[in-house]
Amino acid sequence: MSRIGNKPIPLPSGVKIAVAGDKIDVQGPKGKLSFAVPQGISFEQKDGVLNVKRATEEHRALHGLARALVANAVHGVTTGFKKDMDIVGVGYRAELKAKQVIFALGYSHAVVFDIPTGIDVTIEKQTHITVTGVDRQLVGQVAANIRQLRKPDPYKQKGVRYTGEVLKKKAGKTGAK
Repeated sequence: MSRIGNKPIPLPSGVKIAVAGDKIDVQGPKGKLSFAVPQGISFEQKDGVLNVKRATEEHRALHGLARALVANAVHGVTTGFKKDMDIVGVGYRAELKAKQVIFALGYSHAVVFDIPTGIDVTIEKQTHITVTGVDRQLVGQVAANIRQLRKPDPYKQKGVRYTGEVLKKKAGKTGAK
């Protein structure tokens, strides 16, 4: 029994869902998303609620997955997804130019990061980055790629981190003075 797969997906007003064979399109006020539906999974829409059905017990692994993907798409086209990040370190900063973010992260050169289509990046006070978009997977991946440019250092805790991320601080060398 899939507890997640059996949960109905409430459809807010303004969200249109079109199922065509092995593809589902979700359209809302913030944008449009479409992705493939796994075989053996079907959708039933009635009374402003979308239910996910599976053909046989063999498709139970994909039942919860399909429901979660559609629920994330519905949430994305209505309210969107957001990841907040902080840049910590002396001289570390970010600057937005057209569809690129230019980072100064302590390297001998500036790091240029291209923003993919469908993603919006805002920078406040040169050290706070907000990544927003409709697609949950893409927002998380872009945030992870930005964090990868300079991971937080376990000793001095400098680098790019998610807002609220708790880092484990390591002790440095001892005894050598």
